[in-house]
Amino acid sequence: MKYVGEAPQEELATGERSTRNRVARSILDHGPSTAADLAKRVGLTQAAVRRHLDTLMSDDVVEAREQRVYGARTRGRPAKVFALTDCGRDAFDQSYDKLAADALRWIAESAGDEALVAFARARMAAQSEKYRAVIESADPEARTEALAKALSADGYAATARSAPGSQRGEQLCQHHCPVAHVAEQFPQLCEAETEFFSSLLGTHVQRLATLAHGDGVCTTFVPRSSPTAPQVSQTTHSASASTAGRNPA
Repeated sequence: MKYVGEAPQEELATGERSTRNRVARSILDHGPSTAADLAKRVGLTQAAVRRHLDTLMSDDVVEAREQRVYGARTRGRPAKVFALTDCGRDAFDQSYDKLAADALRWIAESAGDEALVAFARARMAAQSEKYRAVIESADPEARTEALAKALSADGYAATARSAPGSQRGEQLCQHHCPVAHVAEQFPQLCEAETEFFSSLLGTHVQRLATLAHGDGVCTTFVPRSSPTAPQVSQTTHSASASTAGRNPA
């Protein structure tokens, strides 16, 4: 006999999985998050969120990390944040990573690194018309945000925010990358993407962190200045990982 308020065990299990998926998706969309932030976004208590996080961690979907501090450290222990593991990202990533990596390796071995770089740049150039139209239709001060929205439409879960501290500029953050595992083996993909951003925004940009390098988010610094002629950008990790947040072509 079923009493009011009761639900079959199967329904309860399905509801639990659905809620855990929402928690994991929130981390994917917003990057490494505290339990308090997750509770606000998914409409649960912190205690309920922590219970789902415990299950996600036991399933190797989520891992706990110490929160990176931007700028000067404050007193007290940094809050714990929760980030997706590679296994957790795979649940959202439908790219044929092995096939793509094999193809790129064949290009490099058959035609050399220059051919691989040419492919990476051609891949970004194929998207230039659509992205450039979005950027040019936006006001100069809103172009980084416009680029973030265009990237999100293509599955990169991107955001734009003011750079921390005394830096005069913005940070373009990509919380997801469909080809991150391939880019880990072929950083030319990330380098071509950074050059692409520089060309679109008409200014030198600097890559601070990437998912492919093991960071929790791909972060690109865009200086706040008058548009200039596009310059070839540089990829840096070691000097700036502490600024961008190492915990997302």
